[in-house]
Amino acid sequence: MDETLDRLTAVLDRISAAEQARGGVRPPVTLVAVSKTFEADAIRPVIAAGARVFGENKVQEAQGKWPALKEEYPDVELRLLGPLQSNKARDAVALFDVIETVDREKIAAEIAREIRRQGRAPRLYVQVNTGREPQKAGIDPDAAVEFVARCQDVHGLAIEGLMCIPPAGEDPVPHFDLLVRLAEAAGLPGRSMGMSGDFETAIRRGATSVRVGSAIFGSRTYAQNPAPETTR
Repeated sequence: MDETLDRLTAVLDRISAAEQARGGVRPPVTLVAVSKTFEADAIRPVIAAGARVFGENKVQEAQGKWPALKEEYPDVELRLLGPLQSNKARDAVALFDVIETVDREKIAAEIAREIRRQGRAPRLYVQVNTGREPQKAGIDPDAAVEFVARCQDVHGLAIEGLMCIPPAGEDPVPHFDLLVRLAEAAGLPGRSMGMSGDFETAIRRGATSVRVGSAIFGSRTYAQNPAPETTR
């Protein structure tokens, strides 16, 4: 517990310092503690230490641990950070408070259908593939603003912001700046960007939420042949 609290405190201190460095009067940055691959017993100490917003990559994995955790801690917010398959839209809308990976027409339509069916409306972000990487989820930057408008006008979805994952090994700053410009063009307040290795830079460039996993939970152990990583 002490080690968990120390790691979480260190991350929060770094977030606060980055907020001060960027200057100006802006809303506080939301810390999303990325709990993918960690079981409930590893997550509870992080909740006890004060974290209240968590992120998972896979719907099925989240279903195995979060219903019970949310019953224990009803004030906890859960975000989906990994790609969403259309056949998982029903489960995602039922479980998650925020879905950050809306990135194509079919997913927008399925989410809209489930919101109407369930009467439950998670907050939504559009994922932008700022590096135009063929293996990575997210809409092309050139289509992002128009896609947001279609989500709003055609599907009736309330889009809160944009999310991106810069290419590994590249300077993230151009990608963060691009996401901010696109969010401004679309009239969206939310910018989910920055992970364990670059969240301070993301905050200075205008992030409203950062996704931090290993700096809080420690190193992860993956099963054989893991799915491509989408958060760090």
